Amino acid sequence: MSEQQPAPPPPTIDPAGIYEVASGVWVIPDDGVPLVPNVGVILGEDAALVVDTGMGPANGTAVLEAAREKAGGRRLLLTLTHFHPEHGYGAQAFAGASELQVNATQADELRAKGDGYLEMFRTFGPAVTEALVDVELVEPELTYTGSTTLDLGGRRVRLWETGLAHTAGDQAILVEDARVLFAGDLVEAGGFPIFPYFPPDDVDVDGSAWIRVLAGLEEEAPRLVVPGHGPVGDASLIATQRAFMERMREETFALADDGVTADDTVARLEPDLQALHPDWVQPEWVGFGIRCFHAERTG
Repeated sequence: MSEQQPAPPPPTIDPAGIYEVASGVWVIPDDGVPLVPNVGVILGEDAALVVDTGMGPANGTAVLEAAREKAGGRRLLLTLTHFHPEHGYGAQAFAGASELQVNATQADELRAKGDGYLEMFRTFGPAVTEALVDVELVEPELTYTGSTTLDLGGRRVRLWETGLAHTAGDQAILVEDARVLFAGDLVEAGGFPIFPYFPPDDVDVDGSAWIRVLAGLEEEAPRLVVPGHGPVGDASLIATQRAFMERMREETFALADDGVTADDTVARLEPDLQALHPDWVQPEWVGFGIRCFHAERTG
């Protein structure tokens, strides 16, 4: 009889862990808890920008309170790295307290897929279901296309849509003076890249485009990178993930060109690719990534 695996901890953000990664740039770390993102609070002289809210109204409220404490009366703004529940389904807590701004593609993606992802996440166990009680999907007050720059007062923060990669509406956020990049799930630290490739329900993930996006993020020369999940690091986080994804693509394309099916390609490649980083979490995403690249190659 196999031992029963312990239940994962509830996806609860702990604002007590907030720390300053650069002058006026704060991060509430995920502490390695599944389905908890890294959350940012970026201070200018006039306003503070919050990056991501966590999942559900209780997490959103905790982030709002932490942001208000750091903001010290400054005006609050909110943005989200992408539409997935663990990153933005706490936005309702900010209603009336801030303005939400995201790229137009992300807003469209939430409208099209938000309810479906809400139902999917509610199957992830009692703790996640509880976190999602009374969730309301939030329409942004402001949207942009391409890129936009927010002036927080003596500090500029650039937001830009990367194009289809991890999702259709991925957004990167760069604190220009401090060179701190909030990458969302375009970059993970100590974890395999998350490929939300769920045919036929959601196939809006493109591995090769994602690799190009990562190369573009490297060109921004960030001093610090705040990944979607995992510890804050330097630009090597981007390079490490890009190298892994390039290897996954190369090996998957080679087998696809030989006529190997997606199932057999996963069976052949998954163990060796997982073994490249035995200390990384969420190895289950490797199979999804292989299938995504296989579909790209075979059309």
